[in-house]
Amino acid sequence: MEMKDEVRIAAPRERVYAALNDPEVLKECIPGCEELTKVSDTELEAKVVLKVGPVKARFAGNVTLNPENPPEHFSLQGQGSGGAAGFAKGGADVVLEEDGEETILRYEAKADIGGKLAQLGNRLVQGTANKLAAQFFSNFAEKVGAPQPEHAAQEQA
Repeated sequence: MEMKDEVRIAAPRERVYAALNDPEVLKECIPGCEELTKVSDTELEAKVVLKVGPVKARFAGNVTLNPENPPEHFSLQGQGSGGAAGFAKGGADVVLEEDGEETILRYEAKADIGGKLAQLGNRLVQGTANKLAAQFFSNFAEKVGAPQPEHAAQEQA
């Protein structure tokens, strides 16, 4: 399964990059995330509850970050196990491009699944993955994006 998209975030690239490396920010933005622990500068452990169609499972897994060219580019690899529900593993490449005071975040991700999840059908799994990715980036953009100054909001009223 493959996904790619781009998101505009109303914040400078350095702030976006820092937030992508902040476990507290990520925990608040990842749908179903119960726990996210920073093991080292490049390793995170997570516990996430997800529902895909009729299958609901608690996944425990780890993510390894590879900051190749910060803050412009980094990649990550991860894997998680949901017990009888199955497993998921994959990775993503992320590019952060400055655009004035904003940042354009582009990502390409690949994932493989197995177990009961793989039996649900590609359309359902892909749809759920797209929905979860959109929810994460919406949460992330809202949390990290610069709040609108009060005087600008009043001028528009």
